[in-house]
Formats: sequence, C-alpha cells, structure tokens
Amino acid sequence: MRVVTLRALADNYVFVLEDEGGASAAVVDPGDARPVLAHLQRGSRRLRAILLTHFHSDHVGGVRGLLEEFPGVPVIAGADEKGRVPGQTNRVTDGDEVVAAGARARVLEVPGHTRGHVAYFFPDDAGDGGDLFSGDTIFGGTVGNLFEGTPEVMFQSVRKIRALPLGTRIWCGHEYTLQYVREAARLDPGNARLAERRRRLEAASRTTPTVPLLLEEERATNPFFRWDDEALAAHLGTPPGEATFRRLCDIT
Repeated sequence: MRVVTLRALADNYVFVLEDEGGASAAVVDPGDARPVLAHLQRGSRRLRAILLTHFHSDHVGGVRGLLEEFPGVPVIAGADEKGRVPGQTNRVTDGDEVVAAGARARVLEVPGHTRGHVAYFFPDDAGDGGDLFSGDTIFGGTVGNLFEGTPEVMFQSVRKIRALPLGTRIWCGHEYTLQYVREAARLDPGNARLAERRRRLEAASRTTPTVPLLLEEERATNPFFRWDDEALAAHLGTPPGEATFRRLCDIT
C-alpha cells in the first residue's frame, strides 16, 4: 500500500491509499473532494472505500462530492458517529478489521476529540511498524482538543496508540507540528531530544510536510506520551502517571 498526502482547506491533510498492484484506491478523511478527484483522475484509479476518523466537517466535507462521482462506495466510520457522518454505510468498533487498497487495517477506538473517534492501523508485515491514520487524536508534540471527552478518556486513547510498534508512522489530520513542538519544549524544558526536534523543525522549510510522525519520536518528545517520565512529572509537580497527563491537559 502506498500513501499519497494531499493538502486541503487551510491546514488539513487528506490521505489517498493506493493498491500498488492494481488500480484501486481508498481515501482517509476527505475534507474536500476536489484534490482527491484530481489525483484519482491523474492516476486513472477508482475509489473503493472512504475511511473517516470522526465527523468534523474539515474531515468529511468532501464525502458527498466523492459519492457523486463514485456512487455506492462504502463509507466507514466509528459506530458512535452514527447520524453525524454523511453517507455512512459501515459502523466500526475497536478491534474490527477493514480492507482498503489491498491492505488490512485494525480499528482502534480513540475517543476524546469526539466521542466516536476511531483510528486505522495498517501493520507492516515485519510487525515492527505500520501506518496509523489517527485523525485529530494525535499531533506532533500534543494531542487534539477535548471537544467531547475528558483527560481520563483521552489518556486511555493515547495509551492505546503508545502501545503500537515503535516504527509506526502516524498520519495525523493537520500540519500543526512546529507550533506544538515549540509549546512542548516549554512544558518539558529538560528534554534534550525535544530541543533538538524543535531546532530541526525551525530550520526546515515551512512548506515541508512533517507528517507522517514517527511513534518513537512522539514517545521521546511529546509530553502527552511521557506521563510516566519522572523528570517531566517533577517539573509539573505531579506524580508520574495519569495525574501528569491530566495536568498537561489543564495547562495547554
């Protein structure tokens, strides 16, 4: 499976998943149909599935336009997003499997940003990595806004993601990395790896995508993945563990 990154709206990413051995494709979180249709037309590919992480308009705004061009295509989203996602045909829950672009993914329920938020994990054959389409649950250096969840709910979602193989590539829904890595460096000033990450991002071109993120790097530099780090907890004045995660939610 090949992942093609398309820009949409102000700072959204749309991901086209292509079957390298055929002419089929799937799309994740099409906030705008136009770049997706243009890309499919250039490659003479037919859309076979639409995968949605959550119901927000900047992630589902292109669904109807895609269905006009490709009627009957399955629209897959979390069961708890029922009635909030246009054209939804398949309601998935934690542990379900979906097939897209010739590859098989496991569904992870990751509520917090919305109550029905899901992510899709396509493992590598070797088992040491994979591709995680995480919507707005994770960004570089932070987590998504808790619009329909609590810190306790998001903590469990991040724990689930943190347990994936270290080589996992995280395809998140927005280009926010520099902004939030700078904020992370303020929250975790003693983290040398994080300081180096900030310097690297600041030296890079602002047009260079930072996505996919790497889970190994998020575990080392994203404060929300480091709740059990004693130095970070001491800096925040909390015991290591969920209390540190809650404190991070309170101050960001």
